[in-house]
Amino acid sequence: MAAGVRKRARAGPPPRLAGLCGQWLRRAWQERRLLLLEPRYTLLVAACLCLAEVGITFWVIHRVAYTEIDWKAYMAEVEGVINGTYDYTQLQGDTGPLVYPAGFVYIFMGLYYVTGHGTDIRMAQHIFAVLYLATLLLVFLIYHQTCKVPPFVFFFMCCASYRVHSIFVLRLFNDPVAMALLFLSINLLLAQRWGWGCCCFSLAVSVKMNVLLFAPGLLFLLLTQFGLRGALPKLGICAVLQVLLGLPFLLENPIGYLSRSFDLGRQFLFRWTVNWRFLPETLFLHRAFHLALLATHLTLLLLFVLCRWHRTGESILSLLKDPSKRKVPPQPLTANQIVSTLFTSNFIGICFSRSLHYQFYVWYFHTLPYLLWATPARWLTHLLRLLVLGLIELSWNTYPSTSCSSAALHVCHAVILLQLWLGPQPFPKSIQHSKKAH
Repeated sequence: MAAGVRKRARAGPPPRLAGLCGQWLRRAWQERRLLLLEPRYTLLVAACLCLAEVGITFWVIHRVAYTEIDWKAYMAEVEGVINGTYDYTQLQGDTGPLVYPAGFVYIFMGLYYVTGHGTDIRMAQHIFAVLYLATLLLVFLIYHQTCKVPPFVFFFMCCASYRVHSIFVLRLFNDPVAMALLFLSINLLLAQRWGWGCCCFSLAVSVKMNVLLFAPGLLFLLLTQFGLRGALPKLGICAVLQVLLGLPFLLENPIGYLSRSFDLGRQFLFRWTVNWRFLPETLFLHRAFHLALLATHLTLLLLFVLCRWHRTGESILSLLKDPSKRKVPPQPLTANQIVSTLFTSNFIGICFSRSLHYQFYVWYFHTLPYLLWATPARWLTHLLRLLVLGLIELSWNTYPSTSCSSAALHVCHAVILLQLWLGPQPFPKSIQHSKKAH
């Protein structure tokens, strides 16, 4: 009899647990609208999407054919280093010479060994699948801290993009590696780990130079936070790390290393361009066109610095002073100030790039939801924002690009730039106001 009582007592907790789960599910269903619209649910939605992405990414790897583009060239380039060649002018693969900094060499050298000298493509795809999921996690942590984007948008940032899945696990480009390090750097900056953040930023630059598009924003943040004297050690971390990583190659042929790995004047092929297809090829290749784009890029950056980012009323030169000696009392940077400045800096550079190739989509894909939703605008509804995202995705999925797809991409970029310029400025007037907004 006692045994029977004990058995009934043990049977109690499962029904209670089931009842709690049922209540939680009913509450979630009742608040489903808030679940999709309230940024405070970002982590919950992110967890569900990451679980879905595990299945989607696994399906893509095993059901969609791998396409060889640059992987064999990467392996040939690092194999040259393994064989003892440290002169960058002598390192090349099937697609041409090695044009990436030293960090790329070390990371892909590790992949070379892990994948059986680059022959185990399936292993490489699984590694890049893990990298993709890690990148999503880092991006979701950023969005959770900014608390600006409604969670329903994250579905379009994850599951709906064919091109991004392709770049990560079907093409194995080095761009995702650089961007993963960049998002890690931003998370460290948000945690006020400025030294470590600059270190990871420099590592990202050492994989691919496109990360330098974030550099103007980072420089502004460092000067705002620390002044010139305080920013110099952080900038020194970036510079010293580049020297240490490139030291074997700098000792062998410094001019060759710098001219190859940081070649700002490299010419792009017209047949691969996504953003300038509507131009004649002669104009696309003309140096005057490149200089005009650079001048526009720098001018717009300067306008954002003067009119959008620096709103204290003091001269821009006040950023060089120690924060404690400025007329306007220094205020700690908020998550939205950091993210808005960095994402905008990168986006302006992309808008005026000499050419965008298909793998370059990951340079700003994960930042688009923030750029579109972080600054509220009555004229840009949720539907119009989703339309902009859809047109951008369609433009990047049109192969080969057409005049219409390139023009549509520029129109979408112009809408986002207009929103960033007309929207509320990201630097509140007081700490209390910033905390409420956050």
